[in-house]
Amino acid sequence: MNLNEVNKEVHCNKSRKRLGRGIGSGLGKTAGRGHKGQRSRPGYNALSVFEGGQMPLVRRIPKRGFHNQFALEVAIVNVGDLQLRFEAGEEVSPATLKTRGLVKGQYDLLKVLGNGELSKSLKISAHQFSASAKVKIEQAGGQMTVLPGKKPVVKLKKEKKPAAT
Repeated sequence: MNLNEVNKEVHCNKSRKRLGRGIGSGLGKTAGRGHKGQRSRPGYNALSVFEGGQMPLVRRIPKRGFHNQFALEVAIVNVGDLQLRFEAGEEVSPATLKTRGLVKGQYDLLKVLGNGELSKSLKISAHQFSASAKVKIEQAGGQMTVLPGKKPVVKLKKEKKPAAT
């Protein structure tokens, strides 16, 4: 087989099925629906999970866990990673972290964790800092700037509620 023959019989734009156009078409009379039964009737519609009365797979398999759709997406960066990727005196911000490849994708909050060692003084801007990260940054002579960020829905609801007297 040659490369120019690989897609020889493959057609991208397949013509649609023309139903009920006589016996010769192969889809005449019953239009490919067979004889009698629920599926042959007009207006037939079944769920994609319907298995003919058998307990569907989606109901047989146990469900586990919970996904909070309102939870904030938190991106994390360790102090040890900052030690490797940044020089002393540099500014560390969400934008610089993205360019250096330490943070990928979309997130709501950026949190700095204290895993690893830090010996360089850096100016770090993030939404949250862990207690161990704060200690290590201060010991190295660095500065921390807390950025304003989104608040979880639960905290927003508590703030809106008037205090009961």
